Amino acid sequence: MKKLILNIALVLALVLSVSCRETKEGAENAADKIENAAEEAGDAIEDAANDAADAAEEAMDDAADAASDAVDSVKEGAEEAMDDVKDAANKAMEDAKDKANKAVEDAKEKGADAMKDAADKLKDN
Repeated sequence: MKKLILNIALVLALVLSVSCRETKEGAENAADKIENAAEEAGDAIEDAANDAADAAEEAMDDAADAASDAVDSVKEGAEEAMDDVKDAANKAMEDAKDKANKAVEDAKEKGADAMKDAADKLKDN
């Protein structure tokens, strides 16, 4: 009977030790899986942060390019407007000069005609 009780105790100890070992291995596997999942999540977060930083940098570069293009466009428009103003001023000066010369010529002709009329009147008198 002593042997039977000892054998039962031995079998129980063996069963419990196998069961505990399996539980321990299962817990270790679960811990490894949790650790791996945490590392993958960390990597994914880091990748997402890098992608967001790259996208933000690209957007800022695009905005800077657009602003530069806008400044260039305004500058070109201002230069064209200045050229147009210069051309208009030069044309106005030429027109005024032509009109002044015409007025002087007309005045000379009228003066000459008036002198001729005056001379004719003096001859007649």
